Amino acid sequence: MSRPEHIAPPEIYYGDAEARKYTENSRIQSIQSAMTLRALELLALPPDEPAFLLDIGCGSGLSGEILDEEGYNWVGVDIAPSMLAEVALEREVEGDLFLQDIGQGFGFRPGTFDGAISISVIQWLCNADVSFHSPPKRLQQFFSTLYASLVRGARAVLQFYPQSDDQVTMITSIAMRCGFEGGLVVDYPNSTKAKKYFLCLFAGSPVAAEGKKAKVELPMGLQGEGEKAIAYERRRGLEKRGRRKTDKKGVHDKEWILRKKELYRQRGKAEVPRDSKYTGRRRKFAF
Repeated sequence: MSRPEHIAPPEIYYGDAEARKYTENSRIQSIQSAMTLRALELLALPPDEPAFLLDIGCGSGLSGEILDEEGYNWVGVDIAPSMLAEVALEREVEGDLFLQDIGQGFGFRPGTFDGAISISVIQWLCNADVSFHSPPKRLQQFFSTLYASLVRGARAVLQFYPQSDDQVTMITSIAMRCGFEGGLVVDYPNSTKAKKYFLCLFAGSPVAAEGKKAKVELPMGLQGEGEKAIAYERRRGLEKRGRRKTDKKGVHDKEWILRKKELYRQRGKAEVPRDSKYTGRRRKFAF
């Protein structure tokens, strides 16, 4: 079976039909959920503290939904218009979305983000989709501008599907040349189907209380037995999402409604109801 990146460039491969099929596939949703939760574990953000994250290759917002549920503010970038316009906006994800070719780098201010994640994306940079594309140069531009956009000491966790060991070496070595520390974390290394590659990168070392650089250690990969392990990860992701949804009980408070309406106004959505003293008010049951 051909890899998607060998069939067509991402902005073409993920047309309207493929974007919708990808997003509505329950198996993809569960895998995406599990990998996003794992990426957040590797990101190791301080608990119960706000953070501003970059979702690289956000697609239709499957990973963004997890970031929402975990309480993070985020910005998503993707090259496929159908993913963003036809699916992500329609599903009303809460992050700000940008149409962006990550191979051309980012234009964010230095130190904008407290962390970055990416699920199943950076292997696309290893393809020369047009004659003037050079994978090493595009990776260089990607990693150098990503490094600049992160606060010092922040992490970037990039899950990807390498085609070969040479591809892993190229991606990792270019990231290190751009200033990153860290390396490759492999979950379930002894399984053919469950094995997952995460490039865990540190944008410099955080400064400890004494003013010295804190020592940073690369996280350990998960161990397990093939399909049992990945099935557990999928189930854990779905159960965690289910618990959060159950806790909310389908009730949205006034603050949530006002925030959602403001998001609609920023995106130019027509006919957003005006705010009033009745916004978010609980109504009595009708008999």
